[in-house]
Amino acid sequence: MKKIYYEKVGRKYVPVAEYDNDFLDSFPKGNHLVMSYPGGTSRRFNIDPAYAPMIAAGRVAEDAICDALRKASEMKPQRTPITEGQRRAWKKLAKEFGDDLATLSLSCARDIAEAGIKAQMAEADKLMKHDGVRKAYEQFQLMCELTKDHNGKSN
Repeated sequence: MKKIYYEKVGRKYVPVAEYDNDFLDSFPKGNHLVMSYPGGTSRRFNIDPAYAPMIAAGRVAEDAICDALRKASEMKPQRTPITEGQRRAWKKLAKEFGDDLATLSLSCARDIAEAGIKAQMAEADKLMKHDGVRKAYEQFQLMCELTKDHNGKSN
């Protein structure tokens, strides 16, 4: 359905906006990934088809990845193990500061990214319990193997 919106300028009505639901639901030329989930949808335009499974897995595991990244980036004492006195002092400091505890040490970006990847793998493992998902993945792997040359490199 196409609808044109007008605004009165002086004594005339001039078009100022246009709505076209067919246009909104259309896609440009290329490969795209569309995901629908409770509360919304996401679209990724012009993706390399080889990355589609990775992007889709990342979107499915987005909440788990965020939780893993948040946990991996939590503050912690820099030295471990710590002495009993240090543990008591730490607990007292944490109690006094509550949610405003000062940063003492943060994980490196590599460790945080690894936590996200592990969370994505855990979500993928959950999905692989479904026969349809497992069969589709096996077909994907077969196609990947068929595209490799005799040296094992992808074409």
